[in-house]
Amino acid sequence: MKKTIAILCCVVASLCCSSVSALEDIHKLASPNGQITLEVSSGKTFVYSVSVAGKPVLKDAIAALEFFAIDTKSNGINVYKVTRTKVDRILAPYVQQKSKHIKEHYNQITLAFNQNWQLTFRLFDQGLGYRFSTTSGGDVTVISETADFNFGQNLNVLFPEEKSFVSHNERGYQPMQLNAIKPSQFASLPLLVDGGDFKLVISETGLKDYPGMWLKGDSSNVLKGIFPKYVVKAELKEKSDRNENILQRAAFNAKNVNLTQGVGRHYPWRMFAIAQNDAELLTNELSYLLADELAIDPSWVKPGQVAWDWWNANNLHGVDFKAAINNETYKYYIDFAAKYGIEYIVLDEGWHHLDSVLNVVDDIDVKAIIDYGKSKNVDVILWVIWKTLDNELTLALDTFEQWGAAGIKVDFMQRDDQSMVNYYWKIAQEAANRQLLVDFHGSYKPAGLRRAYPNVITREGVRGLEHNKWADYITAEHNLTLPFIRQVAGPMDYTPGAMINSQPDNFRIVFNRPMSKTTRAHQIAMYVVYESPLQMLADSPSNYLNEHESTAFISQIPTVWDETIVISAKLSDHIITARRSGNEWFIAAMGNGKARQFNIDLPFLKPGMYQLKSIADGVNADNYASDYQVASKEVSKSTKLNLVLAPNGGWVGHFSMINQ
Repeated sequence: MKKTIAILCCVVASLCCSSVSALEDIHKLASPNGQITLEVSSGKTFVYSVSVAGKPVLKDAIAALEFFAIDTKSNGINVYKVTRTKVDRILAPYVQQKSKHIKEHYNQITLAFNQNWQLTFRLFDQGLGYRFSTTSGGDVTVISETADFNFGQNLNVLFPEEKSFVSHNERGYQPMQLNAIKPSQFASLPLLVDGGDFKLVISETGLKDYPGMWLKGDSSNVLKGIFPKYVVKAELKEKSDRNENILQRAAFNAKNVNLTQGVGRHYPWRMFAIAQNDAELLTNELSYLLADELAIDPSWVKPGQVAWDWWNANNLHGVDFKAAINNETYKYYIDFAAKYGIEYIVLDEGWHHLDSVLNVVDDIDVKAIIDYGKSKNVDVILWVIWKTLDNELTLALDTFEQWGAAGIKVDFMQRDDQSMVNYYWKIAQEAANRQLLVDFHGSYKPAGLRRAYPNVITREGVRGLEHNKWADYITAEHNLTLPFIRQVAGPMDYTPGAMINSQPDNFRIVFNRPMSKTTRAHQIAMYVVYESPLQMLADSPSNYLNEHESTAFISQIPTVWDETIVISAKLSDHIITARRSGNEWFIAAMGNGKARQFNIDLPFLKPGMYQLKSIADGVNADNYASDYQVASKEVSKSTKLNLVLAPNGGWVGHFSMINQ
């Protein structure tokens, strides 16, 4: 075994056609529109820099792998071939998040070096990514990776600081100066760097058989990638069924076993979503575009809404049975879902004893609940802890399939070392084999798995509404940060829909009867602004039934979209988004802690008349946040709308074409 070190660095420029070019000292590439440019210098190391509209973004950044590989020799970096490629095509994702079609248009440069290794940069108009690849046979062990992002100047960062590699990745975004972030401080991804005339979201995609990347400070203008080492030994903490102690880590990041000669493997894409204005981040598709291509037949995958039990603690009222984890309660959820055309309910924690996912509690008959749901056209998703599921994986999933379950909600992984990343891929495949949806909770951020396995339909890894049960930091400003950062990585199971609403002065932490710290209209607007092909209704069915107008409106909102247009957006300030499903449009506005007023045009509507039904903050929503008003009127593409938002407020409208 010989130790090989490969080091890379970057800079900015232009591109030619698909061909093998002559070797040069500096390799240049540009995005299709020429706005993003890259320079890569080659020699003993690679160094790269990136500019946007002629202004430096990254300067002398470094990318490197240190690895052990069989039959690999190295005397520094020897680039022996440079290949340039152009791609321009339209993709049609089966589970569409932002749009029915995604334009895949990029310029690419691949530097082949040191026998069987390659470094590829791919530039889109909306950002870029780079990744290592190898065609080596046998085992490849990655000892470490260097991913140093040098910005060349002190910039503002929204930094989701973490305390440990064992984490749900549910952090707030702390505003910090780049050079004030100490080497001891580190963050999960994605995070945002604000350069004033550009914003850059750093994340990763194509994450497979490798640990996730995190970023630490350097008390300078650099963010450095760090990676959890391979977990050799872990055990559950005393008296815990889900929280682990990591007892031993290996001295390497990843060990990739028995690679086939000439096939090899790709390492994850280091991804930079770049925007010259805030709104561009909301339509960025880089995470999907760089991900592994479709691996299954997804024709059975059905997006939809979900009635959820855990957040509202089964607080049913006006019923003739004792609300609890029992058949009667879940049949009530199913009846509620059927009334509003909601596709799913979830049986969250409590339906089985925690020692085994097949040890069902006495008051639950899962098969009977699932059969009852099917009689009402409502499917059932089953919550499980990842480790308990893994202990009896084949039997459990076979049983769930036999019962007729629609999917699983897998929880409390809390890691993204190599073996845990592989667990996600294993679950995706095993669930797909049985036509089961997967919703990962207690998870790391989306990193491309959903493109290969669309049955992985959403995931958490976000500080969402559940935190209102124990904390007061889920503010309107926080809600207006998530779409610009976390949502760039992929769908987020924020679990909106609170029917008990308060302004900050009236907010109280009540674990079993939680509320939102925003208005009702703000909560409903989330169903349009927030992306999750499996979208939760977090509150109690009893509350939704008592709030019929709100519930009827929510239940009409699709969870996948044919087209997305951002009308106006500013990070932590406001978002106004228009989304189309078929011939219908939904427009939603979310505001921050200040009262707001917006006048918007509707040029994207087709000619003709539309019926607009809207839900807006009520005149007293500044004091009583549950106050809202419903209006209906005819509009056309020439109509100007005046949106009036209370503090922490919102507005949402549904536009249906009038037959003429």
